[in-house]
Amino acid sequence: MQHQLKSITSRIVSQLYHQEILPEQVQVNIPPKDFPFDFTIVAFTFAKLAKKSPDQTANEIGAELIKEMPELDHYEVVKGFLNLRLKDAYWIGVFDAEVNNPLFGALPPTGKKVMVEYCGPNTNKPLHLGHLRNIFIGHSMASILKAAGHEVVKVNIYNDRGVHICKSMLAYQKYGNHETPESSGEKGDHLVGEYYVRFEQELRKQVSEIIAQGLTEEAAKKQAPLNKEISEMLLKWEKGDTEVRNLWQTLNQWVYQGFEETYRKIGNDFDKAYMESATYLLGKTIVAEGLERKFFFKKPDGSVWIDLTADGLDQKVLLRADGTSVYITQDLGTADVRFKEYAPDVMIYTVANEQDYHFKVLKLVCQKLGRPYANGIHHLSYGLVDLPTGRMKTREGTVVDADDLLDEMDLTAAQKTREVGKIENFSETEQLTLFHQLGLGALKFYILKVDPKKRIIFNPEESIDFHGFTGPFIQYTHARICSVLRKAAERSISGGRQCRHS
Repeated sequence: MQHQLKSITSRIVSQLYHQEILPEQVQVNIPPKDFPFDFTIVAFTFAKLAKKSPDQTANEIGAELIKEMPELDHYEVVKGFLNLRLKDAYWIGVFDAEVNNPLFGALPPTGKKVMVEYCGPNTNKPLHLGHLRNIFIGHSMASILKAAGHEVVKVNIYNDRGVHICKSMLAYQKYGNHETPESSGEKGDHLVGEYYVRFEQELRKQVSEIIAQGLTEEAAKKQAPLNKEISEMLLKWEKGDTEVRNLWQTLNQWVYQGFEETYRKIGNDFDKAYMESATYLLGKTIVAEGLERKFFFKKPDGSVWIDLTADGLDQKVLLRADGTSVYITQDLGTADVRFKEYAPDVMIYTVANEQDYHFKVLKLVCQKLGRPYANGIHHLSYGLVDLPTGRMKTREGTVVDADDLLDEMDLTAAQKTREVGKIENFSETEQLTLFHQLGLGALKFYILKVDPKKRIIFNPEESIDFHGFTGPFIQYTHARICSVLRKAAERSISGGRQCRHS
């Protein structure tokens, strides 16, 4: 329709003002979605040719367009802008042609195998609002790719080892007093997260005391007894110390159970979950391979690096001096395992944009090693979620807990729905299901309607509106469309079909 408008308008202008105008010289814009017109033609350029005001010129062009195009309903001129509205019959015709096309909804004959990684939580804290944005983006991407005919594998990666995990473990070891989710009445992920925060609180006390003795903050952190104990615990874990490994398995199991409960709340699932603890040793093997092939180099302290300065980056550590792994070591091992298990054509990593550099390095390292999946590595980068007071920080307790937020959305949905009424015939179970669907829909849409690349400022003090361009509005519109299609099918009207629920 844009091309048609440009072609006809150029001919009308040439006829009215005796100046030849090419179709590409006609500027036809699509106005915002809430604007009551379908297209806008900019008439300022033509006003110079007509030697008339922009409004008069736009009115003359609009009058001719109405004569020549039966699809147009009416037009309006505002300060030299010619706004055009198409007839409802035109859009109905377009819709009817689409749905009755035998290829409508047909999937491509061949698709790729695409692996989509998302969520990727640490097992030292519960899921929060930032994780929800990650999950909603990753799950949506997987659904879109599947609908487009690709074979999709949804995977999660648990960061289940390392310094942060040891912090929760050490704090529980010191202050836990054999507390369990059952004895505390808390979800396992929440309980473990409390000990992570406790560690940070105790560490800050130690650092403050050492700084008071005249040391710098950096030196104080190195001197802090808790940090020394963390390093020792991590080394014990990597050496397979029985006591440390048993504590690690216990706390991680509590966290996994808590995560699964949250996943069920939001209707999310995975085809496979990977644990970094199971792949980091393979990553070390890959680092050894890179050293042998001279792609990597070892510094005097024993740490292993790759030099990417020729690729516009810098030097990147792949293995610490004490032999422990870093994140990229684990990612190398995980990528190898995934390719051997699924042989995906594309591996999409849904990770916040603070890791943009990390994934550039990962792809380059895999390419230099000649990995067959290297060119298929893609980073689905997205912006972080901030609070009005700044960035969320688990160690400081300034996060929006996912479970609390979901419960709050259910309560808000219940309140709004009861105000409207029309649920008198619903059983209590049906009401709770409805409230959850509305609340979850509102939250998902609120997050997903924002460009993934943009950061979100989320104010937990403000409930998400249920009016206007929102999730519940989309759900209501879907229900109305389903009703129309159902009634059309009952009356054997062409185009009537079953409505697919999701």
